[in-house]
Amino acid sequence: MDPIKVPASKPALQTLKGTRILSLALNLPGPAALMQCQQLGARCTKLEPPGGDPMRLYSPVAYAALHHGIRITTADLKSGAGQKALHRQLARTDVLLTSFRPSALAKLGLSWAALHKQHPQLSQVAIVGGTGLRAEEPGHDLTYLAEVGLVTAMALPTTLYADMAGSLQASKAVLQAALHQARHGKGVYIEIALSFAAACLALPRTWGLTTAGAAVGGGHAGYQLYACQNGRVAVAALEPHFAARLCAAAGLPATSAHAMMEADTRLAIAAWLMGKTRQQLDQLAAKHDIPMLTMAVLDELL
Repeated sequence: MDPIKVPASKPALQTLKGTRILSLALNLPGPAALMQCQQLGARCTKLEPPGGDPMRLYSPVAYAALHHGIRITTADLKSGAGQKALHRQLARTDVLLTSFRPSALAKLGLSWAALHKQHPQLSQVAIVGGTGLRAEEPGHDLTYLAEVGLVTAMALPTTLYADMAGSLQASKAVLQAALHQARHGKGVYIEIALSFAAACLALPRTWGLTTAGAAVGGGHAGYQLYACQNGRVAVAALEPHFAARLCAAAGLPATSAHAMMEADTRLAIAAWLMGKTRQQLDQLAAKHDIPMLTMAVLDELL
């Protein structure tokens, strides 16, 4: 299996420099949002229960990456001492990040009404499963993706799409809360639903962009997965100038947008790619400026 190459990114603008965030959120969406906020310059503290975050147990590697640069403390919020420790921290916090159901927060005395009364300067970003009454329903990434049609056949999704999309929305909400606080001098409550994050990911499918036969759903010959001699090829030559370069490299005559949607064109490109190795195709892609990436054969990934 080829190693996954993660491109180095430029240092993020320190947009949240000086913003103090306290997180009670466990598992993935909350910690991923906190990680993103820390990269934006926020001073981040996470308060974990005595048993710790389950992520530490089932993926120490992920836990370490998510919590790099994060200050970790421990408290039992069901105890009086834990509550006192929490509220001492909240008194000097700008944004509280949670991922509990509303009823669980209420049992801990952390409903928004109670929080806002005791700490009017505090904002809360609450990650929940669904909106409104559905915030009390149990669910996880898989169920949210299944609900919006992003789970096909019997294969599990290749990553946790709803969780990571929700984390991006939560980090954006922290930015919104910080801006609101700076302008109005008081906290605000923002709710992020993972089911809504999944629905946002599903919008291209809802609009028909990725349904079978659509341009990016298998209909366009320049936007396909093909086989080559020793692997697979992801071809994304969708725009006319990229499609023209692909066809020229394959020795095909100038092809119209209409012709790129025809089966004969797909078959001709498939036959040409099958005669090439991954190395040859990588060189062709670089030489002719074609958006095309070669991959290992499926057996190598198992």
